[in-house]
Amino acid sequence: MTKASNDDLELRVDERRVSARLDRPTSAKACLVLAHGAGAGMHHAFMRDVVDALGRARIATLRYQFPYMESGARRPDPPRLLHATVRAAIRRAAELATDLPLFAGGKSMGGRMTSQAASEEELAGVSGLVFFGFPLHPPKTPSVARAEHLSRVTLPMLFLQGTRDALADLALVRGVVGDLPRATLHVVEGADHGFDVLVRSGRTRAEVLDELASTTADWMDELVARPSRARRR
Repeated sequence: MTKASNDDLELRVDERRVSARLDRPTSAKACLVLAHGAGAGMHHAFMRDVVDALGRARIATLRYQFPYMESGARRPDPPRLLHATVRAAIRRAAELATDLPLFAGGKSMGGRMTSQAASEEELAGVSGLVFFGFPLHPPKTPSVARAEHLSRVTLPMLFLQGTRDALADLALVRGVVGDLPRATLHVVEGADHGFDVLVRSGRTRAEVLDELASTTADWMDELVARPSRARRR
């Protein structure tokens, strides 16, 4: 049985250095490389809480900062640098969790930058992508332009989307996912872009986070199991 571990790390991206953290629960069965959203870094409450929930589902995580967030800037880095950071984090996770199936993704912009990186160049060793609130469009301006690159992603993808997400009109998300042969959509009833739900829903934040984590873990289990089933035929 592998012991739980929590390790603060540093990644090198071009000439820059950024912070990262590996959280590995006891008996981890997979590892998710997890990028933060545009306006808050890897220590944001959602990032901490979803890492904890994933840990309870036996999913290890390597979360990391983009360079602009590490330096305290508000404006995101150019896509080239964001994509390079995604790849650096994946390489580090592959080195540290050699015994675990590897997945990548992120919250909002972090997920979109991961999918863009995957659309441009293979993410070596990655089995699938997970998006916690894919930001399909800016608020109040529904569009699918940000999804254009997804057709070039060859990896399986899991979209976790709330019904009240102002950055992802659910009808548009359903259309996008429906056109992608290896994509799965899980809808979280009543959740907004940050996966908060109204008090009148009767659900707690912890319950929503556990839903996100268990859905992610089950999807990963299914992907990992497919090759072994294929070999038995």
